[in-house]
Amino acid sequence: MIKIIKTLSLLFASLILLTACSENQTPELNKQYSELPNDISSLIQEPVVEVFSLTCGHCLQMEKFLPEIEQGINQPIGKVHVTFNESAQAAAMFYYAAAMQSDSSKPDQEMMTELFNLYHASDDLTSVQRKQKLENAFHNKGMTSPYDLNQAQKEKLFAAVTNAADITGKGMINSVPTFIINGKYMVITSAHDDVQSIANTINFLISKG
Repeated sequence: MIKIIKTLSLLFASLILLTACSENQTPELNKQYSELPNDISSLIQEPVVEVFSLTCGHCLQMEKFLPEIEQGINQPIGKVHVTFNESAQAAAMFYYAAAMQSDSSKPDQEMMTELFNLYHASDDLTSVQRKQKLENAFHNKGMTSPYDLNQAQKEKLFAAVTNAADITGKGMINSVPTFIINGKYMVITSAHDDVQSIANTINFLISKG
């Protein structure tokens, strides 16, 4: 009888623990995600966008996992390049010059790798060498270099960077990489242990509308 009672006690304890774990899987406000101070849905076309910078080492690492996250949320992820400091602003110009010349409105994986590598190259490049590599990256993709854009292209680039600056400012975004969902919520990526947990939080926020 005592053994049966002990067994039942252990069973109930296990069920309680399982229930607690199940409840903890639901993302919590200000733990796994936060609400943006302003609704910026009018500035963002896609339900889910990654906010990043070519100058950010963590963003470079996140780039590898984006296909897996897209698979986990069953939809493509848009991109917004932040402009919260001078180096990010300069990098945004290069990113959007490539994005506006891409079929999907964002550079493909090969081009993203080229752009990231320009900012995270192990060797010290002179300004002339960096410019040449940048031009080569664009020319190899059949794109016009940012240095050779015509007036109409420059205006389109300026509009894209201005929109990115509005998103950065109104969203009060000061750290990357992160994800904005429905123009209302921001994922706290540092609060997640793996890619699947990030995907779970994104799915939860998508369902919130």
